[in-house]
Amino acid sequence: MLQVHGSGMLVQTLLKNDLVDELRLRIYSVTLGTGKSIFAKGTIPAAFELIESKSSPTGVIIANYKRSGEIKTGSFD
Repeated sequence: MLQVHGSGMLVQTLLKNDLVDELRLRIYSVTLGTGKSIFAKGTIPAAFELIESKSSPTGVIIANYKRSGEIKTGSFD
C-alpha cells in the first residue's frame, strides 16, 4: 500500500500508469479557487466500487473505493 498526501502530480502519474487499485478520498466542503484536477488528461479510465463511506462531525466525507472490473456507464435511475 502506498499512501499519497498532498502530491497531486504523483497521484496523476499513478493513475496515468494504471497503478491504482484503491482510492481513499477525504472530501472537504471548501472552495478555494480553481484548484487542480486529480483526474487529469491522460488518466486511464477505470471502474471503482464504493466499499465504505462516512462523514465527520465537521462535514468531511471519507469515501473508500476499490477497483471493480469493467467500466459501466448509465444513469442515476
